[in-house]
Amino acid sequence: MVEEKLRARGIEPVACSEDITSVDPALAKECVCVDFTFPESFRANYKWLAANFKAVVVGTTGWNDIKDEVIAEFEAQKTPMIWASNFSLGVNALFAAVGKVSGILSGHGYDVHITETHHIHKKDAPSGTAKSLGEIVAEKTSVMPEITSIREGEVAGIHTVEFRSGCDLITLSHEAFSREGFAEGAVTAALLTEGLTGVHEFKDLII
Repeated sequence: MVEEKLRARGIEPVACSEDITSVDPALAKECVCVDFTFPESFRANYKWLAANFKAVVVGTTGWNDIKDEVIAEFEAQKTPMIWASNFSLGVNALFAAVGKVSGILSGHGYDVHITETHHIHKKDAPSGTAKSLGEIVAEKTSVMPEITSIREGEVAGIHTVEFRSGCDLITLSHEAFSREGFAEGAVTAALLTEGLTGVHEFKDLII
């Protein structure tokens, strides 16, 4: 799907590999890598990515516990990196909305609960997106909300944040109909790496 989105913009992918370290380093130096793999793969390969590619876009989740080391590696190699728990433009709009609502309601007796639903093949739980939503709420309220994870069928992704008080309920939700939105956002991020320096979270570049 990422390849399709690139071609729709007149950009031809030059390599697609399950083993990123098999890419010719001379070619990698001229290319942006879009990494959607598994947590264990990214953990094993991030130093190679930082050392060899012109820039890297990371959509893989499940490595938050080593985030500081990853960022330090890319900064040491002077390789631009854009990462996100979710590259969907709609989800990043949700991030902004949740941050705004959390700030308004903080200290006014609202309990926050996050529910995320994904297909049965998803490896991590809670999802990286749900964790990001939790961190946004915690930053504004100093309380990390409870997260409920549901795995069913082939659901592309549903994230719901509820703000509940004794008086009312506010619900913010995003549902992905397919993975197309993730691919579109990843391609947008890849184009943003041109002339970029440093390591950035996608939402900070577009919100």
